[in-house]
Amino acid sequence: MHDLGFANPEFLALLPAPVLLVWWWVRRRRPALRYSDVRLFDGLPRGRGGWAKWGGVVLRGLAGLAAVLAAAGPHVPDLTTRLPAEGIAIALVVDVSGSMATPDFPTGPDKSPETRLDAAKQAFRLFAVGGNAPDGTHFEGRPRDQLALVTFAAVPQTTCPLTLNHSVLLTVLDAQKPEGGTNNGTNIGDAIAEGVIRLDAAGPNCKKVLILLSDGEHNIFVDRPDRPLLPEPAAQLAANLHIPVYTIDCGGDPRADAKPEEIKQRTEGREVLQRVAAQTNARAFVANSADDLRTVYREIDALERQPVETFRFRRYHEFYPWCAVAAVLFLAVAGLMERTWWRVGP
Repeated sequence: MHDLGFANPEFLALLPAPVLLVWWWVRRRRPALRYSDVRLFDGLPRGRGGWAKWGGVVLRGLAGLAAVLAAAGPHVPDLTTRLPAEGIAIALVVDVSGSMATPDFPTGPDKSPETRLDAAKQAFRLFAVGGNAPDGTHFEGRPRDQLALVTFAAVPQTTCPLTLNHSVLLTVLDAQKPEGGTNNGTNIGDAIAEGVIRLDAAGPNCKKVLILLSDGEHNIFVDRPDRPLLPEPAAQLAANLHIPVYTIDCGGDPRADAKPEEIKQRTEGREVLQRVAAQTNARAFVANSADDLRTVYREIDALERQPVETFRFRRYHEFYPWCAVAAVLFLAVAGLMERTWWRVGP
C-alpha cells in the first residue's frame, strides 16, 4: 500500500476532531437518578455496563474517523494505466572552459587531433539530427524531441532554450568557443541546476534527460559571494525531479609525468561525475577520442528510446465509498445497540 494517496489531503487535518468529540462525550455531565440504596441491583446480571458506557463512544469515534477519510478520498493508482509521456526533453550541458581547447582528441589515422570541444560538437550533431559516423554507424537522430543547450565555464548560461528547431540549436553550438579570462573555471554544480531549470519548461508529462559533458573538475566553491552549488546537491535536485544526468568525462587520463596532486585532482573530478550519474540513476561515461564520444552518444540514444511513462495515471482504485459506508454502519450499529442491548436508564 506504499502507493496510497489522497484526492483531498487537506481533510486529513480533521483527523483529531473525532478524538476530541469522544473525549468530550466521555467527560460530559449526564443526568442521573438519586436512589437511597443500590443493593437492590446486586442481583442483576453484570457485564453490559461497560459495553453500554463505551460501546457507543467507540463506534461513534470510528464513524467520525471513517467520515474524515472518506472526505480525504483515499486511492491507489492502477499501475496498468500509467499515462505515456509527451516526447523527451534533452538538455546538453557542455563545458566551454579554456581546457576544452586542448587538441588531444584523435579523429582517425593520418588525421590531426581535434579539440575536445570540436569533437563534442560533431558527436552531438549526429545524436541530434542523425547521419552516418566515419565508421559507418548510423544515427537516427531525435527529430521529435525538444533539445536545449547550456554552456558553462565559471558561470553557466542558457545559449538555446528547449526547441524542436535543431538546426538553430546546432548553429548556436557551433559558434561556441572556449572561455578564458575572468570566466575561466568549471562550475559543474550551477550548470546542472541551470539545465534542470531549462528542462522544467517541457511540462509535467514530458520525460526529461540531462547530458553533462566536461573535461575538468568542479573548482568554483562556496567562498564566492554568489555561493555556487556543488555537484552533489545539484544532482540531488535533478534526482528529486526524476531527471537522469548522464555524465561524460572527456578530460583524458593523467599524463605519465603528472604530479601527484594533478593525478589526484583528475581522479577526483572523474569520481564526482560518477557520483552525479549514480545519484540520478543514470550512467557515467569516459571518452578520450572522437570515436569514444560517438559510442557514448550512441549508448545514450539507445537507452532513451525505451517507452517512456510518467507518474500520472488514468485510473485510480477509490476507497472513499468504503469509508463512507463504514461511517454509516458504525452509526447504525451504535444507535441499534443503545436502543436494545446497551439501553440504559437516565
